[in-house]
Amino acid sequence: MKYKYKKNNWALLFALFFSFVLIPQLHTQTNSKNSKKDLENKKKRISDEISEINSMLNETKASKKSSIGALININMKLEKRQDLINTINAEIRGISKEIEQNENQVEQLKSSLEKLKNDYARMIIFAQRNQDAYSKIMFVFASENFNQAYARLKYMQQYSEFRKKQATEIISTQTKLIAKLNELKEQRHEKNLLLGNEEEQKINLSSEKQEQEVLLTELQKKEKELKVELNKKKQDAIELQVAIRKLIEAEIKRKLEEAAKAEAAKLAAKKAKEEKEAKENKTKTPKEKIVVADVKPEKKENLFMPALTEETEALSAEFSNNRGKLPWPVGKGVICETYGEHEHPAIKGFMMFNNGVEICATKGTQARAVFEGEVTGIAVSPTGGKLVIVRHGEYLSVYSNLTDVLVKTGQKVSLKQVIGTIVHDDDEGKTSMNLQIWKGQKTMDPSGWLFNAH
Repeated sequence: MKYKYKKNNWALLFALFFSFVLIPQLHTQTNSKNSKKDLENKKKRISDEISEINSMLNETKASKKSSIGALININMKLEKRQDLINTINAEIRGISKEIEQNENQVEQLKSSLEKLKNDYARMIIFAQRNQDAYSKIMFVFASENFNQAYARLKYMQQYSEFRKKQATEIISTQTKLIAKLNELKEQRHEKNLLLGNEEEQKINLSSEKQEQEVLLTELQKKEKELKVELNKKKQDAIELQVAIRKLIEAEIKRKLEEAAKAEAAKLAAKKAKEEKEAKENKTKTPKEKIVVADVKPEKKENLFMPALTEETEALSAEFSNNRGKLPWPVGKGVICETYGEHEHPAIKGFMMFNNGVEICATKGTQARAVFEGEVTGIAVSPTGGKLVIVRHGEYLSVYSNLTDVLVKTGQKVSLKQVIGTIVHDDDEGKTSMNLQIWKGQKTMDPSGWLFNAH
């Protein structure tokens, strides 16, 4: 039988062998997943805050009278509801991007799979046409020399392996494609749920805005009475700040006096020692005379803060390192009045000022220490209730509007230790405490220190 080598067929085979199909690597997007998790956590936190505000609103509604407390709660809920809608929108945008990316990858996988199948089909057809052993042997024996014969034999082995690899690649690509299609199905379902949730929140937001308008109208009818009451509260707040500052100044003065006494005792002991050594030196020969080394001058005390001991300096550093990580002074609560100057929620143009933040909670909520430290002051607040000051090295945390205080001056407190119960105001229909953070005689925004306060 005469062997005729088909150049075109073998050329096609070589082309198939060297034309590897490049399938794009499907990499996991770690940053995207982290962002998605962060949004889910934020959504849960906001939902919990809305639930807490609803509990507070139920208490104010039980009084059956319009109150500033109720308005503050509704305003907070509106803000949180809008924040929740924005978070859901961010989730929808994120999942839409993921869907788009997955759809592109599905198309790429489909294209790759189609090409793999076509290539594999051509290889099968070619193999069937040239499957007899005689043709393969003649292909090897038709070589011009030994090296070419060896290369052709090696090629035939590699060709067989390549066919197996192509078959495996087809199965692998089909598996990836099925997995991606299932993932897409889940993502589209999740997006539909989010869209439904967003619509529900928008309906709730619209209803709450109507509730806010009704309450605002009722409160504005008695604007004159409210202004008188608010001016009194404003004056009480000023007196509270004066009282806190005096307590802190007294605390600093006491610490400075203690430090001065300790320094005086130290100097007296040093002087007595020097006099004793000088007296002993007189009885010795000049060679035996002891020279007293110069003592370095002590550091001057800060006029606003006494020098820190090693222990208090370490506590200060630890407190400072926990900025943005401190636990809330309540188990559950919401910031209902921010730090600094801001407009009153009911009376336009009426400005309020706060050296800390006001935290609203449900009736009976207890206040707790935001960090370990020492109770350095307890006093009756001009606004009613009591205030407690806890020192954390050079930092101080101040808790106002408390009753049933459970700590004493000089007592060491631990992290989250209960220090008292928050006062409930029947007139305003709210339970709230004021938290302040001081460094020396300077106030700081507590929301920057508390965990997840923004």
